[in-house]
Amino acid sequence: MNYWLFKSEPSTYSIDDLANAANNTDHWDGIRNYTVRNMIRNQIKKNDQGFFYHSSCSKPGIIGIVKVTKESYPDHTAFDPSSKYFDEKSDLDSPRWFMFDVKLIKKFPAIIPLELLRKENSLNGMQLLKKGNRLSITSVSAIQWEHIISLAEQ
Repeated sequence: MNYWLFKSEPSTYSIDDLANAANNTDHWDGIRNYTVRNMIRNQIKKNDQGFFYHSSCSKPGIIGIVKVTKESYPDHTAFDPSSKYFDEKSDLDSPRWFMFDVKLIKKFPAIIPLELLRKENSLNGMQLLKKGNRLSITSVSAIQWEHIISLAEQ
């Protein structure tokens, strides 16, 4: 199993939106970065787990855990001219963009703030904490995963 961190702006899609979705499950769409697209297409697998991270907000941080329930498939928003994620160069026969489905496993009682994550020595090297990181999905090592779980339980 792989571990991931999935970023979303709560004003766009929050953990509560996922909690309110049918069966607490929804697709993770709108990725328009080739590095992340390749992770979705080639590395993210069914039953992988990820942290749900609220970004670009007053208190960014990890707010819960999700599980991948369906591996990559073409992102339908790329084909919808009314979608903000529309890509006129994307084509059904050879899709450019992909999405996957996640299910909410657990919402933490409190957010684990980015500023706390930065203070944890055992998280040094975590992609999220690297200067200039702008990727909306990053991998998380098993050691980092366990440490963050221990923070959530405090």
